[in-house]
Amino acid sequence: MRGSDPLFLVLTAYLAMVLVMAGLWVLQLHVRNASIADVGWCAGLIAVVLWYATQASGETERKMLVGALVVLYAGRLGFYILFNRVIGKTEDARYRRLREQWGSSEAVRMFWYLQLQAMAVAAFSLPFLVLIQNPEPPFALIEFVGLMIWVVAVSGEAMADWQLGQFRSKPWNHDRVCRDGLWRYSRHPNYFFEWLHWWAYVVMAIGMPGWLFTWIGPVGMGWALFKVSGIPRAEVQALATRGEEYRLYQQTTSAFFPWFPRPR
Repeated sequence: MRGSDPLFLVLTAYLAMVLVMAGLWVLQLHVRNASIADVGWCAGLIAVVLWYATQASGETERKMLVGALVVLYAGRLGFYILFNRVIGKTEDARYRRLREQWGSSEAVRMFWYLQLQAMAVAAFSLPFLVLIQNPEPPFALIEFVGLMIWVVAVSGEAMADWQLGQFRSKPWNHDRVCRDGLWRYSRHPNYFFEWLHWWAYVVMAIGMPGWLFTWIGPVGMGWALFKVSGIPRAEVQALATRGEEYRLYQQTTSAFFPWFPRPR
């Protein structure tokens, strides 16, 4: 059946996300908050994977598990961004900096930035599609190992976000560096656990047809976090707003992998 062909499913998902991101681009022209694209990415990933589950071949029990994993992971992240960076909030400083750098071409360049988000949804949906189409009966031991990695990673990311939110909720911490909890051991623990989360699907899919496609998750997310929209932009912004305190934080604390702080 054509509807269950993997290439057809992914292409259809991509085209749908092109339209969604175009709509969000129009919306951000009015609200001037590009973080809605990040919310759209999370919601789009959920919608695409749940659609895969209704169209692709595979065991019903595994489809239910994969659906639950994407809803819990992307749903939590999407709601966090929505309530902490969109509703009642000014635009994230990293997006404001991009607009300044782009100057008069910022509207056009923002459009293409959001279209890259559409492509990212299609790409990062592939690990879920591989899991959904696993022809083996559920559940192998390796899937439980991957699930344990998922629990640790998603819980860790949620904890890092919560700890940072608690720190920033106190007025006297404005423009100060958070060293509470996980932030004592990594300057970006949320990014680390986000990256670790994608390894869960690699482990769960070991031995399955299309296993190599699951590597898109950790490799693609690692590249984005280290080279594109993650650590580089966050560090530039942190130095601009927190100055010497953040430079000291850089000298004593691991950038990514959690580890014990170095002595001053």
